Amino acid sequence: MAADLSQIVKAYDVRGVVPDQWDESLAELFGAAFVRVVGADAIVVGHDMRPSSPGLSAAFARGAARQGADVTLIGLCSTDQLYYASGKLDLPGAMFTASHNPAQYNGIKLCRAGAAPVGQDTGLADIRALVESWMESGAPDVAATTGTLDERDTLQDYADHLKSLVDVSGIRPLKVVVDAGNGMGGHTVPTVFAGLPLTLVPMYFELDGTFPNHEANPLDPANIVDLQERVRAEGADLGIAFDGDADRCFVVDERGEGVSPSAVTALVAARELAKHPGGTVIHNLITSWSVPEVVREHGGTPVRTRVGHSFIKQEMARTGAIFGGEHSAHYYFKDFWNADTGMLAALHVLAALGTQEAPLSRLLAAYDRYAGSGEINSTVTDQAARTEAVREAFATRQGVTMDELDGLTVSTADWWFNLRPSNTEPLLRLNVEARDEPTMAKLRDEVLALVRA
Repeated sequence: MAADLSQIVKAYDVRGVVPDQWDESLAELFGAAFVRVVGADAIVVGHDMRPSSPGLSAAFARGAARQGADVTLIGLCSTDQLYYASGKLDLPGAMFTASHNPAQYNGIKLCRAGAAPVGQDTGLADIRALVESWMESGAPDVAATTGTLDERDTLQDYADHLKSLVDVSGIRPLKVVVDAGNGMGGHTVPTVFAGLPLTLVPMYFELDGTFPNHEANPLDPANIVDLQERVRAEGADLGIAFDGDADRCFVVDERGEGVSPSAVTALVAARELAKHPGGTVIHNLITSWSVPEVVREHGGTPVRTRVGHSFIKQEMARTGAIFGGEHSAHYYFKDFWNADTGMLAALHVLAALGTQEAPLSRLLAAYDRYAGSGEINSTVTDQAARTEAVREAFATRQGVTMDELDGLTVSTADWWFNLRPSNTEPLLRLNVEARDEPTMAKLRDEVLALVRA
């Protein structure tokens, strides 16, 4: 097909509409290019529940095998289950998923052996160039010996590994509502939670890549309404929502109120620091002030990074960090090959809640200290001009500091906000935090007025 790879090869992955933007013939070329670029003689491949995933992943595996690489096919899995297989088997991996994107989309998340990320600067640009060259000149040469294709079920091993990292055996009985959003959480949760003293109330566990109930993106408040109502109706201790490929988790407390991912980051950071005293914890620059505060209070060293999993993982590797968290409900663990796993974060929340008697809202109050806006997106025609207008408006104010680690961050002793452009859309993303709700609301509205002028 005459595909435009600039439209589907993103900063961290491959993603686009099937078959309009890419198809199985292109997936086969990506498989061949992947093993060439990473120099692999063996890889592991998994896929989510989207209708196009089995065919695309099989084509990718064929392309890899024709280059001489042996392929371990783990079939239906969550993205963090693929990272587990990559780490445990010490093989480069490919996960076929488009996370929470609509049904017609699909994509590939790639990693090197040990779940090390592959992005534009770490191989993805080279893979794209190789695929483009073959699209012009014809299919690549095949190896003298074709690699093997072997199937392997890693679900139980993945579940056992996660439960070896968090002791949940001694928790009190809990009722937990889980909304899998018809995504891969419906595949992984029953096995991971098996044997725990939990009353599990499942929602939308049927694997269905057309997402008939709601978009599998729990960061959008509209997509957790069903979960919130069910938690209240069941009198549950908490609710957990997973995104489409189940690498992110979002938590709802016993009142049905959404829990800030920053509060979860701070809670898990405190628990990881108890296991690894004096450790380093990574947080991106739009997580709450609470996170570095809690890390310091527990004897750790917080390190602030740009937004995005490649930056988090790079800093974790550079600093030897024990844990990292993002506002987007991605949680990264040294004990999980520095990769992100929402399921492990969920187990930490269950362990923290279940080893004391207070409800989740009271437990998390210590980790949720400030008023935050959440991420607010504005469609703009000129990202740079609107950002400059905001910079000029705040530049001469008393006590203001600015930095440009990622977009524009403006801070005082009482509040901060970050305004950063989307890499893929004509959007500016605003996050605001302050010591109280009125201050946050006033600042949020002032900045939005400038952005949307």
